[in-house]
Amino acid sequence: MKIVVVGLGYVGLSNAVLLSQHNEVIGVDLSKDRVESINLGISPINDKEISEFLSNENLNLTATTDISCAVKGSDFIIISTPTNYDEQTNFFDTSSVEKVISQAIIDEPRACIVIKSTIPVGFVDSVRERFSTNSIIFSPEFLREGRALYDNLYPSRIVVGEVSERAEKFANLLKSAALKKDIQLLFTGSREAEAIKLFANTYLAMRVAFFNELDSYALAADMNSKQII
Repeated sequence: MKIVVVGLGYVGLSNAVLLSQHNEVIGVDLSKDRVESINLGISPINDKEISEFLSNENLNLTATTDISCAVKGSDFIIISTPTNYDEQTNFFDTSSVEKVISQAIIDEPRACIVIKSTIPVGFVDSVRERFSTNSIIFSPEFLREGRALYDNLYPSRIVVGEVSERAEKFANLLKSAALKKDIQLLFTGSREAEAIKLFANTYLAMRVAFFNELDSYALAADMNSKQII
């Protein structure tokens, strides 16, 4: 199986390393320094497991800046480019994802495109219509920065936003590369998968805010926050 991962931040690189244990994987990034580092077996990001796997494991992983050459003959193209939230417009900047999609469907129209970038609800439906293709699906990630590969090796669940044979094939690629056994696979509609990511992020933010408030209250009243928790 040939897999291309576009965007080699902590999400993309952790997926590239994970899948390159059993598949041919080509990573694509705009940064020449990042590409050179990966090809030398050195992690360009601070992640213990990624560093160890690049140094010690027999991975079928190469990196390049040439997306057109990389995607040819690929079975899956994973997009993990940045989609930062713009507080001025109240929208995610999905331009990098759209640029990769437009390039991918020209250079390798038969490949299944899997978005792992954070996107708004309804994005997959909109790009399928805009680019006149049904080859795009979404699979949300639930990774911690700095422990991304560990979270991919021991995932709490794997979610793919489509009920189809190709969705099962992609989910099983992730599952077979993980070290954890009995991983729950969830297949949903595309909008439901997008909403899962949105509400998972929101729930995490609420938990962090809640315990920050609890801690502040305890400090102000000279109480032991651990005992309260």
